[in-house]
Amino acid sequence: MSDVFINYRTGDEESAATLIARELVRRFGRERIFFASNSIELGHRFPAELDGAVEKCDALIAVIGPRWAKVPGPDGSPALEAEQDWTRREIRTALVRGILVIPVLVGRATRIDRVALPEDLRELADCQYKRFDHRNSEADLAVLGDALARQLPELGGVDRDAPAARDRAETKSRKGPAKDTGHTRMRTRDVEQRVRGGIGNLNGDLGTFVNEPQGPVNTGRGTQYNAPHFEGDNTGVQFTAGDNSGTVHQRFERERRSSDDRR
Repeated sequence: MSDVFINYRTGDEESAATLIARELVRRFGRERIFFASNSIELGHRFPAELDGAVEKCDALIAVIGPRWAKVPGPDGSPALEAEQDWTRREIRTALVRGILVIPVLVGRATRIDRVALPEDLRELADCQYKRFDHRNSEADLAVLGDALARQLPELGGVDRDAPAARDRAETKSRKGPAKDTGHTRMRTRDVEQRVRGGIGNLNGDLGTFVNEPQGPVNTGRGTQYNAPHFEGDNTGVQFTAGDNSGTVHQRFERERRSSDDRR
């Protein structure tokens, strides 16, 4: 019995499916990974072999590329629309059985659109997916293998990369989730790399940026980082980039001179 069934569509990212199968075979052993082109012996009846493997596996990996839903079938319409399409049948069987199903989105494949799926596959859109990029294949394959070893104990027991997987898990645990310290530090190059002009919000929670101001700017409340550095009531963060030749700079200069005169 194979623990993991590799599901893919001919005409859509077979190379990625092959890479995934090859790495999982190296890591867990050939008998644990079902990949049709390698696992079905010559002369054996593939319909029975496919049905038997997907009925007995503990997890199914659905390899999905940009053309996955568009590859035409024998009649010219998308193969996915046919109820007896093998790719669709295998995923449907896995979903009905309630086993672990991991969609792997390859390259430019976008998040699965539930509405665009046949009704019997719509649950696939609810499954947490993994992205796979050929340029980052080593790291992506490691994450996928670690997840399988962690969720399938029998597979974890034969994992050839168990020590490396533990090291990766410990490193991730030490890093932990990013914590909000209540203070935000921004660098000019961060802003310049992400914006090319205008007023807006950076990363949703870092405050307001004003890039290349050419006239009066209403800074509102909070701290403004610039040269010179101005501080507010710390309820927000603002950053002004450019030559600051407008009203903001002049107004603060007047206030500073008035303060100096009082001294």
